[in-house]
Amino acid sequence: MPAVERPLIYANLRKPGYTVDLDCYLRHGGYEALRKAVALKPEDVCKEVETSGLRGRGGAGFPTGMKWKFLDRKSGKPAYLVVNADESEPGTYKDRQIIYKDPHQMLEGIAITAWAIQAKQAFIYIRGEFIHGAKILERAIAEAKAKGFLGQNILGSGYSCEVVVHRGGGCYVCGEETGLIESLEGKRGYPRIKPPYFPAVLGLYNCPTIVNNAEPMAQVKHVLAFGGAEFAKIGIPGDSGTHIWGVSGLVKRPGLYEIEAGKATFGELLYDLCGGPLDGRKIKAIIPGGSSTKILKVGERFKGKLANAPSSTGRSRHPPRLQQHRRVRHGLGTAAPSSSTTPSR
Repeated sequence: MPAVERPLIYANLRKPGYTVDLDCYLRHGGYEALRKAVALKPEDVCKEVETSGLRGRGGAGFPTGMKWKFLDRKSGKPAYLVVNADESEPGTYKDRQIIYKDPHQMLEGIAITAWAIQAKQAFIYIRGEFIHGAKILERAIAEAKAKGFLGQNILGSGYSCEVVVHRGGGCYVCGEETGLIESLEGKRGYPRIKPPYFPAVLGLYNCPTIVNNAEPMAQVKHVLAFGGAEFAKIGIPGDSGTHIWGVSGLVKRPGLYEIEAGKATFGELLYDLCGGPLDGRKIKAIIPGGSSTKILKVGERFKGKLANAPSSTGRSRHPPRLQQHRRVRHGLGTAAPSSSTTPSR
């Protein structure tokens, strides 16, 4: 069966006439998930996200709900939420679409997350080159504050949270969470030593901090809308929801594709959705998660205890699943496959 898309995050922004303003977002059910969240206890929101099985989308794939549970709530220090929207990996442009075309979706997820961890200050660390994107986010934040979705006394709950957009300095290493925190503090963007500097304990300003990628922030809104148990049915056990894949290289239909986690192989992604290589060429290898990940050659076979072993990068095998990649000492990175082609002979 050919691979198909399952738009969730991209469902609205692809609709004709959809705009970035708050009124349009509200007409499409915007901020209803936030209303649901603030009616629950923060710990119940955390539980919903943990039940959902949502994982990070920044490379490590750590369970989002588990990360929130690690937050040091006994220190007496304020907690911070930091959203990693740096997206400096070459060939990666999935988060940019959310920021430029549906910013309120991400902001709603930020508000829900901040409520869940009781953070009264959130930062969006955006790539410095996204000048227009930063302006879009700042306008969206102002709109949300004016309607009571952000800022003081959110939706009459008595809870307040301010969101600040911070443009980065164009440093690649700031995609790593502790390097990002250093940059956010006004220092050189250089990774911290772990331990002791685990962000959930010693993060921004040496306070408990949750760092999440922009994509799972957009997913959080859907977790609350579906409910954790129902959301967990999207994708596969251990990796729920959708993955957004940005495909570049000499294929017929490069672009962004949102697919249920684990429901398509790389071959299906490249041939069914992207149309295969350009005429007269054949795919030689792919870089599955940005330039920092291992090159996978077509026909390469891996030794390991995989669910469908042996696994290869051929036409029908090697699902882009986080668990599979870990077992072959690989990673999904930023989900930005780049295909290398060679002339047919």
